Order: sequence, then C-alpha cells, then structure tokens
Amino acid sequence: MTSPREESNRAIITVLGRDQIGIIAWVTGRLAEYRVNILDISQTIVNGYFTMIMVVDLEPATLELVALARTLDQEGNDKGLQVKVQHEDIFTFMHRI
Repeated sequence: MTSPREESNRAIITVLGRDQIGIIAWVTGRLAEYRVNILDISQTIVNGYFTMIMVVDLEPATLELVALARTLDQEGNDKGLQVKVQHEDIFTFMHRI
C-alpha cells in the first residue's frame, strides 16, 4: 500500500526579459525579504535576453504563493520583465513530456 504523496512546499520561478543591470539582485533581494529560500538557480543571457529559473522553498516564507506570484509579476512588469511563480507540482505537470 502506498502512502499519499506529501505536498511539496517548493515553487519554480522564471524570469525573462531584456538584459539589464540588477535583475538578479532585485529578484533575490525580494525573495530574501519574504524569507523564500533559494534551493537552485540557473541563469543565462541569450542574444541580449536574460533568462533565469529558480527552485525555491516556500516553507519559511512570510508570503503565500499567490501573493508572492502577484507581487513579483507586478514589480517585474514595471521593470520590463516577465516573472512567473508556479507551485512545483503545477510546473512539473504542465511541462511533462
């Protein structure tokens, strides 16, 4: 008999946009402010476009996932960036082959 799957407290954050100074500093600073722990991070610049994907732990966070997603989306738009925050389970389901 299998036990029910424990729900993950992890989320995937993606950041896309034209490269500019301070993107990583802004995102990581905001996450630190909300006590979101970064577990893994990868970023690159492709033909002038900044791309970053992060796996984060929301367990110690002071903001719930929906509020975090809304905040980063709005602030990212102001900076010309597309920032998406998705629960790990939803991200995995949407990107399975």
